[in-house]
Amino acid sequence: MHYTYLDSPVGRLLLAGDEAGVRLICFPSEKRKRTPEPAWRHDDAPLAEAVRQLEAYFAGELVDFDLALAPEGTAFQLSVWRALRRIPYGETVSYGEVARAIGRPTASRAVGAANGSNPLPIVIPCHRVIGSTGKLTGFGGGLDTKADLLALERRGRAGVAEQTAFSFVRQG
Repeated sequence: MHYTYLDSPVGRLLLAGDEAGVRLICFPSEKRKRTPEPAWRHDDAPLAEAVRQLEAYFAGELVDFDLALAPEGTAFQLSVWRALRRIPYGETVSYGEVARAIGRPTASRAVGAANGSNPLPIVIPCHRVIGSTGKLTGFGGGLDTKADLLALERRGRAGVAEQTAFSFVRQG
């Protein structure tokens, strides 16, 4: 396993991965904060594309990640994480909506637990899942970080909409 760090607007992120793909993104403020394991090797090169894409995301220039990912989890967790990847940039859904999307309409709490076990936050956008009342709820990086990520995406969406409108006006 290789690892590197990325200084980001939400703190110093730990990234880890191997030949299968990126396996871990960890916030510095996580309750279950991870540190590199003794067998891991600090090496920026294998994770350079992940770093580049995350930097572009934080700069408001990237809305969809295109990375090899290798999260490990149960079949249920993996189904939840696949559903999270389908939530559009800058939008939010409830835990219940994710449960219905995976065909388990009564599994909102289990979706919440799977969300909390997501090893690849930001790239697998668990921050886009909110409570049914619209309130921000649990997030491994902390609610302030969740709010910051959602605000970044709202600004990015506005910029994308402005660029689209501008290009339409220029062409028309």
